[in-house]
Amino acid sequence: MGNPKAFLTIPRKEAGYRPVNDRIKDYGEVEQTLNPEDRRLQASRCMECGVPFCHWSCPLGNKQPEWQDRLYKNDIRGAYRLLTATDDFPEFTGRVCPALCEKGCVLNKEHEPVTIRENEAAIVERAFLEGVVEPRIPSTRTGKRVAVIGSGPAGLTCANRLNQHGHIVTVFEKNEATGGLLRFGIPDFKLNKSVIDRRVDILKQEGIEFRTGVEVGTDIPLSQITEEYDAVCIAIGAEVPRDLQVEGRGLHGVHFALELLQQQNRVNAGLEFPADIRISAKDKNVLVIGGGDTGSDCVGTANRQGARSVTQIEIMPMPPEGENPDTPWPYWPVVLKTSSSHLEGCTRRWLLDTRRFIGDSDGRVSEVEVEEIEWVNDAATGRKTIKRSGKTEKIKTELVLLALGFTNPRAEGLLEQAGVEKDARGNVKVNADMSTSVSGIFAAGDASTGASLVVRCIASGRQAAEGIHHYLSSK
Repeated sequence: MGNPKAFLTIPRKEAGYRPVNDRIKDYGEVEQTLNPEDRRLQASRCMECGVPFCHWSCPLGNKQPEWQDRLYKNDIRGAYRLLTATDDFPEFTGRVCPALCEKGCVLNKEHEPVTIRENEAAIVERAFLEGVVEPRIPSTRTGKRVAVIGSGPAGLTCANRLNQHGHIVTVFEKNEATGGLLRFGIPDFKLNKSVIDRRVDILKQEGIEFRTGVEVGTDIPLSQITEEYDAVCIAIGAEVPRDLQVEGRGLHGVHFALELLQQQNRVNAGLEFPADIRISAKDKNVLVIGGGDTGSDCVGTANRQGARSVTQIEIMPMPPEGENPDTPWPYWPVVLKTSSSHLEGCTRRWLLDTRRFIGDSDGRVSEVEVEEIEWVNDAATGRKTIKRSGKTEKIKTELVLLALGFTNPRAEGLLEQAGVEKDARGNVKVNADMSTSVSGIFAAGDASTGASLVVRCIASGRQAAEGIHHYLSSK
């Protein structure tokens, strides 16, 4: 540890966001960066604890104290080497991870944790800038062939690790470009897609083949894949969205959140959509149903499209601000989260249940009826249940976005053909090594867990790669 007293003398300093009036006019990344000297000072705040709870909190087991020290000493090559030993794609997690490590940081007991996520992003960006990141082409090949189906964070990680083991890897992606939800679900203002392209170019140079626009199970039967490859990893994500089966659901103007987000990302990439299928918030009162990150992404996108107003409602109660005794340090704190999108303009409301969508004479949504509710303890089950107040109101809206999360992977096509066993929630059931009930077929990421975090998908992809490598090595 280069400066053992830095945490006492140097306060936490975040890079912050671009000015609101500037950033809502484009889809550029909203986060700013600190200069290298300020970043070194922030890295010096790491206490290198005897028991590093940042390490404990991270699904990847990142060695934060070690690479913080390398960053403080301006050893970018060493910092990048330590960082990528556990995190295949720190340029992704450094932008979109909720930073579980920071919540476990000992300094977070005073709400002044080390800026671990920003430091992580700074390391990888300097590594690219200074030529540290170079293709690592395996010196030998095993001759074993692996098909990875899906190119989201889990699929990319699995492919990367297997390729480094010397196996021949082909990644199949049904969309027109790689990245999965990284590319089509996360808005450009959080993750510029050139960041994905930059990494995929390196993976290609390292020997991984990418076949985009090919949906296994539809364009190619899975039987053909299993004949041509020695192992298969299913990393197709959890694409079934939660829905609201209430009156008026079929009205025009009621969409799943991902319909808006995917379309806008494609527009940003240069694709044009006919006016009759283009989803736009311009000059509309927008209602986002769902209070999570996807809902926040809808808020930011609607503001950039020129929404007249944006309201976000949530059926759960408003979380406490700052402290929550039910989730003490070092656990993940369930507290009020205000994103950069919320700061751009949004009315947030809690404890509202959607009762029905109301349409105009043209069949377009014009209002949403909601009811105030509260959560009470059920004496019989010990669980919280909804108590209805009977007090309803109507919210004026011309565009409704359902941001209620995702449940499980789609059963049709690939999974039907695979014949793999599924769990009670419809996810692919896996063993400790990520193998499925069918020999030679493995699963990783949201396909095996349901919707999760990018960082957890990377960890799952790593685990699947090791399981596949062991399977191939034992054959």
